[in-house]
Amino acid sequence: MKTKNLNKIIAAAILALSTLSLSSCLKDSSFIDLSTTPNVVDMPMSGPAFFGNDAIVAAGIDTLKFAVELSSPNTLSSPLSVTVGVDNTIVTSYDAANPSINYLPFPSNSYTFPDVTITIPAGQRVVYLNCVINRNMLSPSSSYMLAMSIKSAPGATISGNFGVHYYHVIGNDFAGSYTWDYRRWQNGTGPGATNIPPDITGLGQSGTIYPISPTEIQMLTGYNGTGVNYDITFTRSVSGSTVTYSNWSVQFLPGDLAKWSAAGISNMVPPKFTVPPPATNASPKVFEMNYVSGGASARYIDDTYH
Repeated sequence: MKTKNLNKIIAAAILALSTLSLSSCLKDSSFIDLSTTPNVVDMPMSGPAFFGNDAIVAAGIDTLKFAVELSSPNTLSSPLSVTVGVDNTIVTSYDAANPSINYLPFPSNSYTFPDVTITIPAGQRVVYLNCVINRNMLSPSSSYMLAMSIKSAPGATISGNFGVHYYHVIGNDFAGSYTWDYRRWQNGTGPGATNIPPDITGLGQSGTIYPISPTEIQMLTGYNGTGVNYDITFTRSVSGSTVTYSNWSVQFLPGDLAKWSAAGISNMVPPKFTVPPPATNASPKVFEMNYVSGGASARYIDDTYH
């Protein structure tokens, strides 16, 4: 996980979460008596509201950095002990309440984080922790969750909204790092019968296919640099050791089309597959799509992930 500027983000989140934690405990909004507000322990940028932020997309070995903090009217005059650890019962409860994706608990050999009791020193609010994970120990086609929880904090109240990090990996047969080739033709028809060369290319780039669900993926198109993604869905069937993929569909979602519209660009011909996508798990993992977009003039675009 990228940790650059995380401290600044956490600092801002602490202020916001502290305000939320304190205000939610007040029964009379017209009179604030901070002396009766309990000491609340939480983890900034955690909980259901930040579920998407806890998605793990890096391959291989990665380090998750998170904070445990004290939300209170004042810092404490004595140290506060807080126990943090992985709680697999939370995964079971989450699956029952959210059946669209079945998450498995991270296997014990895929992360390094025994239950740990930390101390928030007197006069301070925040302690930072690291958890090392190894995605090489996970099946790429299964979804996993690592529920990092505040388990106890004697003398303080554990936040009900921000007490768990739902770190998760969405299993998908095609998610991961790829080589990305981008080509643009200054026309609306592409190379044509005479194999016209593209006027702009970006070959051999590093690209990523992101999992949205076990049967939905997204990846960038290089046109215009506005962050527009192909959205691809498919059906996955298993028979013995053979996995079959069918019902492939590719589109640009309305939110992404709005990015182009704001830049004066329209999608004149919707995206389609230039070559058929994988048919089975024995097929090469190659995704080549094309479409026509532009402003005053049409541009034929071809993106290949392989």
